[in-house]
Amino acid sequence: MNIRRFRALHAAGATYAEIARDCGVDWRTVRKYLAEDAPSVPPVAPARAGTQPKVITPFVGVIEAWLRNDITLKGSVVHERLVAEHGFTGHYQRVKMFLAEARPRIAAELAEADENPLTGLHRRFEVVPGAQAQVDWGDEGDLLAHVGISNVYSFHMTLSYSRDPFTCFTTSMDLATFWDCHRRAFAHFGGVPGGVVYDRTKTVIRRHVAPGVAVPLHPEAAAFAEHYGFTIDVLAAYRPTGKGRVERQVNIVRDHVVAGRCFDSIAELDGAFEAWLPIRRAQVHRTHGQVIAVRAETDRAALGPLPDQPYLVTDKHLRRVGKDCLVSFEASFY
Repeated sequence: MNIRRFRALHAAGATYAEIARDCGVDWRTVRKYLAEDAPSVPPVAPARAGTQPKVITPFVGVIEAWLRNDITLKGSVVHERLVAEHGFTGHYQRVKMFLAEARPRIAAELAEADENPLTGLHRRFEVVPGAQAQVDWGDEGDLLAHVGISNVYSFHMTLSYSRDPFTCFTTSMDLATFWDCHRRAFAHFGGVPGGVVYDRTKTVIRRHVAPGVAVPLHPEAAAFAEHYGFTIDVLAAYRPTGKGRVERQVNIVRDHVVAGRCFDSIAELDGAFEAWLPIRRAQVHRTHGQVIAVRAETDRAALGPLPDQPYLVTDKHLRRVGKDCLVSFEASFY
């Protein structure tokens, strides 16, 4: 209802009836708001917020009990359990809105009652020069799809003491490519670190085992490590902070080397990293507070020597000969 229009039409000489017809209201309403002591705005109905009972209210105690047992419980799981176990008929959004209010409140209560306030913290570890490197893969997607290469991967090795990085790009993550990237990294650094930290990848371990059980190494991984003189350090399961140095390097290279650029070959990707590397090495690392290249001099000087001959890794495949005297390999018969 536009009261300003009432006044404009009335000032133009329109009658109450004409104004009422034009604005779609009763003529008595027009008269009321054109009176000298009339209100300047239409009446507002009282807010209904809080006047209706919430569907979630009978289940608040149940939800809060679940949250106190596991503060990370997902809203979809809470809604699913309420429907299945307690006959809840409300929408998932009702649960989501309640959790947005209840989760921070209960988390604060649990933090106040926690006898060990250091829960969730971890101790940062440092290593001596040349003692450790960390390795990880990055999936760069379809960077070269326009030239017929469907997938591109980045191999990363970072010296733990100095955070001196090495990166190369490949089209495969198979056994031979993985260890060839190691040879290139060792040549780049001019030596071999005392140990290398890995995830539980199938190119390093033979199979997954239970916690506390010795991890069986892949035969080629064990032979390669023995030839180059380093130890293999396989992270325990669910240890996301075990090799944060190299995982951070994956994102840094992706942001500073790959993002916003177009490439036509693996060689161009490797060249882009080589061109950016001096910029990275000239920076002061925020953790150890030194220029990466300066600290890397000490790190590289402490590396072990490279062997006289490289260790060449090749893929080995055991195949059964069929009655037709053919063997199957990569979806083809020979």
